[in-house]
Amino acid sequence: MSSPKPELSLYRLIPDAPATDPNWDLAPSQGIVTVCAYSPADARIVAAEAELDFLDIAAKPGDGTSTKMASAFRDEKLYRVEEIEQGTSGERGVVQHIPQEDLIRGKG
Repeated sequence: MSSPKPELSLYRLIPDAPATDPNWDLAPSQGIVTVCAYSPADARIVAAEAELDFLDIAAKPGDGTSTKMASAFRDEKLYRVEEIEQGTSGERGVVQHIPQEDLIRGKG
C-alpha cells in the first residue's frame, strides 16, 4: 500500500527585510512571488529553482557550481512565506512569473 500524495497549496513569498538590509546586496529582491508547493519550506525551494543560476549562463564561478543554495528566497530574514490557499489543484511550480534577468551579484 502506498502512502497518500502530499497536498499542494498556494504560497506567497514576500520580501520582509527593509531595502537597506545589507543581505540584499548579494541577493536582490524579486518582489512578491506566488508558488504552488507542498509546504512553506518547499515553496522556498520552488522559487529558488526558478531563479537564474550560474549554470544557466555562460559565466560560471566554477564547473558544476550552482547558486541555488544562495537564493534570497531561502533566507528567512529576507523573505517570509504565507499560505494563501490550502489544497489547491495544479502542478508544483511558480504561479507568478519570475523575470529571468541577470540578478546574480557579487561583492566588489
